[in-house]
Amino acid sequence: MVDAVTQTNGAGSSPIGSLTGQSSMGKDAFLKLLVAQLKNQDPLKPQDSTQFVAELAQFSSLEQTMAINDRLDTLSLQSQGLANTETVSLVGKIATVRGNLVTSDGTGVGVPVSFGLSGDAADVTVTVRNQAGEVVRTIEIGAKNQGLVKVQWDGRNDGGVVQPAGSYQVSVTAKDSAGNPVSVSQQTVGSVKSVSFDKGYPVLLLDNGVSVPVSDLLKVEAPKTTP
Repeated sequence: MVDAVTQTNGAGSSPIGSLTGQSSMGKDAFLKLLVAQLKNQDPLKPQDSTQFVAELAQFSSLEQTMAINDRLDTLSLQSQGLANTETVSLVGKIATVRGNLVTSDGTGVGVPVSFGLSGDAADVTVTVRNQAGEVVRTIEIGAKNQGLVKVQWDGRNDGGVVQPAGSYQVSVTAKDSAGNPVSVSQQTVGSVKSVSFDKGYPVLLLDNGVSVPVSDLLKVEAPKTTP
């Protein structure tokens, strides 16, 4: 068999190479070992022709498989390059991703907040915290059906005072009619500032400070233009 080429002489035999154990062995190295095997075989016990043909056939099959793997690796790199190029094109676009941060411009203009409910909820509460972790606004939005929920925070605290521009953390709690918690998946919206690949996969950095893998991307929109 090809996986162990054996050198023989009158005194006995000893392995001189293993094709499967040396991944860098190519055709030339194999042929040299094969010639050495034939040259040093016992004249009284010549190489079995059936085994000889089987070794050549197995080597040929292995060589073809290695060539196919090389081509697949090349195709994989090309595909990854194309995917990275498409991801970079997201820079400047408005992205909706999984996350719990929102950005206020400090003018009191409504800030969109969206989240998903795994079931119908009888009571839903949205809490907004500033960067210091202090609660600035608590919004009771009542009952909501299962699915995506969209509300707006007006950028003000509970006293009606407009809050400074910046990023705010939003947490959502929901309970069903029996008082049991309903699972919530939160989303955040921001403009894509940059894309990094240092982790081995694309990561989006939004203008609200959120950094998420591209797999958390839910929606992409063109940036809004002012007339």
